[in-house]
Amino acid sequence: MKPTIALVDDDPIIRMDIREMLEEHGYSVIGEARNGQEAIELAACRKPDLILMDVKMPRMNGIKAARLIRKFHEPAIVMLTAYSQKETVEEARQSGVTAYLLKPVTEENLIPAIEIALSQKERMDEMKEALSQLKQSIEDRKLVEKAKGIVMKAYALDEEGAYRKMRGASMKSRLSLQQVAEHILEGRSERLSGLAGNG
Repeated sequence: MKPTIALVDDDPIIRMDIREMLEEHGYSVIGEARNGQEAIELAACRKPDLILMDVKMPRMNGIKAARLIRKFHEPAIVMLTAYSQKETVEEARQSGVTAYLLKPVTEENLIPAIEIALSQKERMDEMKEALSQLKQSIEDRKLVEKAKGIVMKAYALDEEGAYRKMRGASMKSRLSLQQVAEHILEGRSERLSGLAGNG
C-alpha cells in the first residue's frame, strides 16, 4: 500500500496540480488544508505518512505548523516555498522538516523528494522501534536481576542456582521469565509452581 499524503497550500490550483501528480504515481492524498492551523487539525485527525506543506500561508505558516505537528505525530514533512532564503531553510530544519522543495513544483522534482523523504521517515521509524526494543530489553534484564537477588537470598543460592530456579518456575507456570520476575518482586511468588520447591 502506498503511503498517505496530506497537501497544505493556500492556493487551490497548486493543490490540484500536486494532487494530480501524486495520484498519477499511485500516492493516496488523504486530505487538503489551506493554512497551518488546518494542517495541524488534518494531521491530528488523519495521521498522514507525509505532509507536503507551503511555508508562507495565512493564519499560521508552514514552519510553525510543522513544529506543532511534531509534538503529536511523526510524519515526513516536505516544505514548499518560492524562496530559498538561508534563514527560512534553517528554521525549517530546526522544525523537523524532512525536505525542502522550491516552487514551481514539477513532477521531476516532486516525486524524488517525496520518495527520499518517505525513505528517511521509514529509517527513522525503524531506529525508534529498535531503540524502544533495546530499552525494553534493558528494563526486562534489570527486573530479572532484581528478582534473582531476592531468590538468591530466600533460598541461599548462588546466581546460577537462582536463575535455574526462576527458569524452572517460568517453564512450569508457562510464564515468561519477566513475568516470573514481576511475581517475585510483587511478593506473589507463592503462585509460581516450581519456585517453592528445591529447584
